[in-house]
Amino acid sequence: MPEQNWLNQRFLERLERLALRWRKSFPGLIGGRNPSRFGGPGMEFLDHRHFHHGDDLRAVNWRAYLRFEKLFLKIFRIEPHAPVRLLLDVSASMQVGKPSKFDYARQLAAALSYVALVRLDAMVLVPFADGLGSVLRCVGGRHRFAPVVEFLSELRPGGRTDFLETARQFVGRFPDRGMLIVISDFLDDADPIKALQYLADFGHELVLLQLWSEQDRVPPWEGRLDLVDAESGAVLELDFDSVARDEYTRAFDAYCDALRRVALANGGRYLGLPTSLDLEEAVFGLLTTAGAVQACSS
Repeated sequence: MPEQNWLNQRFLERLERLALRWRKSFPGLIGGRNPSRFGGPGMEFLDHRHFHHGDDLRAVNWRAYLRFEKLFLKIFRIEPHAPVRLLLDVSASMQVGKPSKFDYARQLAAALSYVALVRLDAMVLVPFADGLGSVLRCVGGRHRFAPVVEFLSELRPGGRTDFLETARQFVGRFPDRGMLIVISDFLDDADPIKALQYLADFGHELVLLQLWSEQDRVPPWEGRLDLVDAESGAVLELDFDSVARDEYTRAFDAYCDALRRVALANGGRYLGLPTSLDLEEAVFGLLTTAGAVQACSS
C-alpha cells in the first residue's frame, strides 16, 4: 500500500506534535523526553544524598557544605530512552472487516512509529501470529520513516494466534523491560489474559490497543448459520437470532473489560478501537485521552 494512502502529509505534521507517554520508570540512555524516578546526571533537580568516597566532586552542593559542614551530593532526574516495542497482530483473523483490522493496525503502527521517530525514541516493530516474525528497529529521526512504511507494506496476514507462545518468545528475545504496545483483535482460542499477565510480570508496561470490526462485536446475521473460523477453518453450526446476538455482544464487551482490567491492574493502559473510527480521531482523541500519547510544545 503506498505511503500516501496510509498517512497524508497533514496527518504527519499533526503527529509531530505528539510523543509516546509511559508511566513506569525504566533504566536507559539519557536524552529521552519522559521523566524517570532514577537519579543521575540531568537537568531537573531531584534530591540530595550523603557524599561517599569516589563520588564526583562536581556534583557536591558546596553551599550546603558551607552551611552544614557536611558533603551532600546533588541528584538530578534523568530522562531515559526507554525501550519501546510494538507487537503487531498479523494472524488470519485480522483480515476481517472493511477496512480490515489488518490494514487499520498497520496504519496505526505507522502513526505510532512516526511519533517515536520524530522524538528520537527507538521503537521495534514485531509482527506476530503463533510466534514472533521478522522485526524492524525504527530509529534515527523522521527521515527513517520510509523503511517503516516499506516493512509494514510487505506484511501479509495469516496463521493462527498464539499469545502464550508469542509472550514466551518475546521475553526471551527482549529481556530489557520497557513500553510494550500490542495492536491486536486479541482473538485467540486460548485465553490471552495469562500471556499478557506473563509479560506484565516481567516488568513491561502494557499498552493494549484492541481492534474490532462491527461484525466482531455485533454480528449482523440471523437464521441457521455455518460459521467458519478464520484461523483454524473449524465450522460451527448454530441458530442465530436477536437474543443470541445480544448475549454474544454482552460476552464480547465482558471480554474487552477483562483486557482492560489486566492492563490497568499492572499500571498499563487499554483502548478499544472499532475500525470504523477515523484514524486521526483515534490517535488525537482516544489515544491521547487514554494517555498513550501526549501533546508536546515542541
